[in-house]
Amino acid sequence: MAYMNQEKKAKIAFAMKPILKKYKLKATLSVHNHSSIAVNIKSGPIDFGGDNIQVNPYWLEDHYQGIALKALKEIKQALLAADYFDESDAQTDYFHTAYYYHINVGKWNKPYQLEA
Repeated sequence: MAYMNQEKKAKIAFAMKPILKKYKLKATLSVHNHSSIAVNIKSGPIDFGGDNIQVNPYWLEDHYQGIALKALKEIKQALLAADYFDESDAQTDYFHTAYYYHINVGKWNKPYQLEA
């Protein structure tokens, strides 16, 4: 059963902090329904191609390139820092993962701020 708590969030935040500093991004982490964690990228110098995007972490290479791709790949790796595993098998309708994760560029009420 997917489970996320503040302890796991702290591990992810520790892994995420140097990545955000490296790319000069500002972001927040939030836990949702004790089963998932979301990173909301608020501002930075990287053009992600929009100001309110829900990033599909499984298709990064198909939708991003350059510095945006590198940053998103590192952010994804940091999101997996809290003992992540995924033993799901969609073919047999069996879902067993440590937790779910989401990457958002901006939010519905606060768009991403591209800084020069």
